[in-house]
Amino acid sequence: MQPVEPLSIRWVSSVEEIPSDLWDRCFPSPLEGLWWYRSLERSGLESQFTFAYAILERGALPVGIAPTFLMDVPIDLVAPPAIAKILRIAGAVIPRLRYQRTLFVGSPCSDEGTIGLLPGVELADVAPILHDALAVRARQVGAPMIVWKDFPDTMSAALDPLCASRGLFKLVSYPGTRLPLPAGGFEAYLQALTSSHRHNLRKKLRRSKELGELQASIIQHPDHALLSELFPLFLQTYEKGQTKFEHLTPKFFELIAAEDTSYFVLLRNQQTGKLVAFMLCFRIGSRVINKFIGLDYELSGHWFLYFRLWEQAIIWASSVGATDFQSGQTGYRAKLDLEHRLVPLNNYCQHRHPWLHRLFATVAKSITWATLDDDLAQQSLPSD
Repeated sequence: MQPVEPLSIRWVSSVEEIPSDLWDRCFPSPLEGLWWYRSLERSGLESQFTFAYAILERGALPVGIAPTFLMDVPIDLVAPPAIAKILRIAGAVIPRLRYQRTLFVGSPCSDEGTIGLLPGVELADVAPILHDALAVRARQVGAPMIVWKDFPDTMSAALDPLCASRGLFKLVSYPGTRLPLPAGGFEAYLQALTSSHRHNLRKKLRRSKELGELQASIIQHPDHALLSELFPLFLQTYEKGQTKFEHLTPKFFELIAAEDTSYFVLLRNQQTGKLVAFMLCFRIGSRVINKFIGLDYELSGHWFLYFRLWEQAIIWASSVGATDFQSGQTGYRAKLDLEHRLVPLNNYCQHRHPWLHRLFATVAKSITWATLDDDLAQQSLPSD
């Protein structure tokens, strides 16, 4: 038997430097692959993120892809409140103290971190070598912080050993949300809900429909005129959100709309024709991902636009045979009412400066779902 060649890491700065067939094999359905990272890379997000990709090679053969991005993270998102307050004050004099330059493994807009590996290549074997390469790169790009972003519990067995072997600390992240879809359309979904949630959803939909009819449609590849209607609704919803990690551009929606995986659920006021809500969904195999929404908050009364969108999205997803509906992080109150399941996610972190690393690691032990979001206060981590 020939000895197994050691793993090595090679860095590239663009998706175009990676063969498309390697993307296809490393990020098969239902993962967001080449089309997703290509759109992000071309969307004019340079002021927020710098993308790079670690190509894992065994000898001369590529065996995996690890997407990364560099970001100057606002200190409010990463530091304990007391420390963040001090740094905000100091940041008025020294602006660089208001941000923490961080090298992330994963994607800024994906719900789960993924290292794309060919069959037979194990994450547990790759992770230490990849982290060592990340540490070198972080120094090169001036990032004192490394974060493996939003990795699910299913990867904990492979990533937890990094805490012992490389000194990382584990930090609970905002959970993802996922809903198994029963066959049979919206009515079958309703019947699968608990009686209280079913009653409340029907009540919201009834009250909304009493205010007026909304014309629903599902489209792909919207033209420029429609994109010009979509983006202001997205911005309205973005501004309402409490947690803001990325700020998307009109160019992103133009690029992602050109992808065959993208579908837009639209709601228009039937009398005026005005677009009042949209949901951007990705259909990847049997999974539908609810990626972004836009709502017209100028509508008065109990229109419950999110729930009207949800009804149409479930009708459509069921019609195309989807069995899994993924709705992302944050906005938990509505998603829990719709009986999404919470998917535990974790960050693995390391700060170059020992005293800051110890401080963050200590604070990380006190972070729970309840401290991240009030709507999660009554929810328990599976290990609790």
